[in-house]
Amino acid sequence: MLIFFLIFTFLIGLVIGSFLNCFIWRVHKNESLWNRSYCPKCRKKIAWYDNIPLLSFMLLRGKCRRCHRNISWQYPLVELVVAILFSVSFYFNWQEFFSSGCLVVNNNLFALSLIRDWFIIFICSAIFIYDLRWLIIPDIIILPAICIALVLSALTGAGPLDIIWSALLGGGFFLFQFLISQGKWIGGGDIRFGVFMGVALARLDMLILAILLAYWIGSLAGIILIISRKKTFNSQIPLGIFLSSGMIIALFFGKCLIDWYLSII
Repeated sequence: MLIFFLIFTFLIGLVIGSFLNCFIWRVHKNESLWNRSYCPKCRKKIAWYDNIPLLSFMLLRGKCRRCHRNISWQYPLVELVVAILFSVSFYFNWQEFFSSGCLVVNNNLFALSLIRDWFIIFICSAIFIYDLRWLIIPDIIILPAICIALVLSALTGAGPLDIIWSALLGGGFFLFQFLISQGKWIGGGDIRFGVFMGVALARLDMLILAILLAYWIGSLAGIILIISRKKTFNSQIPLGIFLSSGMIIALFFGKCLIDWYLSII
């Protein structure tokens, strides 16, 4: 039964990943989400059979049917990664809630926890791509995300004080850096993403771990880019991609990493 649900979840992830690509592009272009998908190069509308996640890209060999220009690899990669992350999230939640037997009370908590995790994955993926491509974390994404994450955290059992303290620490940490650097180190979007991290994770230890992971990953990536001469010490590096990565790692493996750390001190 678990295999069936994982396959079904993977397919859902492909669809959400396809929507995410559209969502990111429409937000950037300030266009409606309800219009038909179109090729960004020739502007022709895409038929439904050319818009099947992952499959259409392979059948069309990565080219638009109308203008025959290359389709960005972003589209299949995002669909695949989101599908994998959704499946991993389902598996971890399944193990947490049903490893000791299926209880009726667990059903609601399982569903809410899964929705929360999928929402976090969606927002982190959106911020990762948007900040990577355009070096900005848009308010139109992150501000509603904070409100929705607040509701989901409360529904999944997070205490009000835990949410408040995590949000204050997440936002305050980046606000402090913004003030002392006069906006040279980070942007306002990073502050708001810090609030989102706090509200969504709703635990101080998980938030601190996510931030540490983000800076470790960012430092390693920065060193590699400087050594390869693709960046310099003065180059702007999008912090949102590392914060998103750190948050997803903490979401999946945070409890194990924290338990491991506590066991060795």
